[in-house]
Amino acid sequence: MLKKMIAKTFVLFICTGFSSVASGQSIEQQAEQILRKQVLKEAEAAMALKPVTVTAVSSPRSAGGKHDFFSEADYFWPNPKDPDGPYTERDGVTNPDNFTEHRKAMIRFSKLIGALASAYKMTGDDQYVQQAIRHLKAWFIDPETLMNPNLMYAQAVKGRQTGRNYGIIDTIHLMEIAQGILVMEKSSLFGKKEATKIKEWFARYILWLNTSKPGLQEKNIKNNHSTCWAMQVASFAKLCGDKSMMDSLRLRYKTVLLPNQMATDGSFPLELARTKPYGYSIFNLDAMVMLCQILSTPEDNLWDFQTNDGKSIEKGIQYLYPFIADKDKWARSPDVMYWENWPVAQPFLLFGANKFSQSNWFHTWAQLDHDPGVEEVIRNLPVRHPLIWF
Repeated sequence: MLKKMIAKTFVLFICTGFSSVASGQSIEQQAEQILRKQVLKEAEAAMALKPVTVTAVSSPRSAGGKHDFFSEADYFWPNPKDPDGPYTERDGVTNPDNFTEHRKAMIRFSKLIGALASAYKMTGDDQYVQQAIRHLKAWFIDPETLMNPNLMYAQAVKGRQTGRNYGIIDTIHLMEIAQGILVMEKSSLFGKKEATKIKEWFARYILWLNTSKPGLQEKNIKNNHSTCWAMQVASFAKLCGDKSMMDSLRLRYKTVLLPNQMATDGSFPLELARTKPYGYSIFNLDAMVMLCQILSTPEDNLWDFQTNDGKSIEKGIQYLYPFIADKDKWARSPDVMYWENWPVAQPFLLFGANKFSQSNWFHTWAQLDHDPGVEEVIRNLPVRHPLIWF
């Protein structure tokens, strides 16, 4: 069914002039035309929203304070043999009763800043910047509502741990906020004082991610967690102008992440070994692509980098793309949860198409869902407003 939809979309693009060959438009210009209506609608809705930070709601199970981000590990459940005892793990199966309000607040924040920044980039209208600043101050400056720049209490497990390094993945949703700031600080309404204070918050968080025990543990995990650690640090370092950190992350991508996680066929064996191999493979490829998008320079272009045994980001996209275009080709077991909800408009399709001039990747991205509503999908989709990343 999906394959037929893609074919139909391809014909539609050719007939309506959206083909880059026919129209002379860039991938970015075509993407803007596709997303414009949705972006402006989201931005208009965001104009009416008041800030909601981690201080709005708390959990009695948190070992932290009012300003500390808290979440509970998704795959941990009460033990049927000991209901009041420590939780036990069921990999890939989400416990709906765990505390996720802080994560939801951060995703809400990320979505509205992404929409406001995208709308500002398209229109130049300062009203979007003015509204964004209101939310940015609440999260990063206002002493009554700000979030502390650490994740000591993320993905806690009842009866076991008050916080875990794995919870650091929750702040991938700060990435579009950081990128949105880079877009909007061009506005005369974005004061230098506010920009400096916000960047100081991110600089403190970068320091915590690189020096704390949880941060260093997460950095050295072998699967998507370390990719996402690097991806968000890269995004925050770009905002802060931390060139030495960005240099170190380029080196880490080339010497650790890509060679240790990718097989020579372009797959990610550690993700394929999980109970949700399809979704995790997509997630990790998105993260690696975003590292290339954030960190690449003319002098050190990660898009073009290849290991001695032929591993590259292009090979990763080539491996996974057939299973995105036609999910029926996936010969492995389906994911234990949310199998029907993937794929959506994955950023690896759009940015890969832009770099490698692959119109089929772009047309597939164009016809997939750009506004998913399933919470688990949103949790694993840090880039929902791609226009601000070009």
